[in-house]
Amino acid sequence: MRLANKVAIVTGGGSGFGEGIVSRFAEEGCAVIVADIDEGAARRVADAVTKAGGKAAAVKVDVASAADTAKMVGEAIAKFSRLDIMVNNAGVTHRNGPLTGVDEAAYDRIFDVNVKAIYLATQAVVPLFRKQGGGGVILTTASTAGLRPRPGLVWYNSSKGAAITMTKALAIELAPEKIRVNCLCPVAGETPLLATFMGEDTPEKRAQFRASVPIGRLSTPRDIANAALYLCSDEAEFITGVAFEVDGGRCI
Repeated sequence: MRLANKVAIVTGGGSGFGEGIVSRFAEEGCAVIVADIDEGAARRVADAVTKAGGKAAAVKVDVASAADTAKMVGEAIAKFSRLDIMVNNAGVTHRNGPLTGVDEAAYDRIFDVNVKAIYLATQAVVPLFRKQGGGGVILTTASTAGLRPRPGLVWYNSSKGAAITMTKALAIELAPEKIRVNCLCPVAGETPLLATFMGEDTPEKRAQFRASVPIGRLSTPRDIANAALYLCSDEAEFITGVAFEVDGGRCI
């Protein structure tokens, strides 16, 4: 029960890595706000946690909206009276392909969801962490794409590079207040974004991506959830500002 008596928000919690993080946190005693733009998916995940004996509530949120972000944080307080952990997991990508093939609307959405959302969440939770006292944790799902970019994903790669730099900048500024800020850098994984990330979901394309991972497989939601659990637990109280590679050796 490494997160007993703690409360977390997980954005993009209705599927993929986010769903894995929600489930793992709940197993370890955390109450979780499952935030997702797909309200049905958020409710499904929250209901599964509740049926298993955990604590969870679903919230529909567009993480690129300041009003929705404020509502999401307010829901955590209304349901569970406090907030200890903010997980910025929601993310989008463009289809793998030439850089000139990505239109401006797609570019804007990528940076709104993958970068601006971190800004909005930070603005909402840092004052709350200060008011509560005792620090807090901000964790963002970045990507190996921000450390070792793949061709065909220029604008997605760039958004994840920004997320990593924001993590480090936030960490150094907030460290004196014991607010820890870290990010995860997963390699391509078994999530709903995989087909778009690869360009197409075929056995040949999967084999190509697996071949770039020394351990020989793609990441899973459980892999990412276990890493998130550690970084958000008190076991990692001396760790801040890291871009934690969960990549089977991809970035070596």
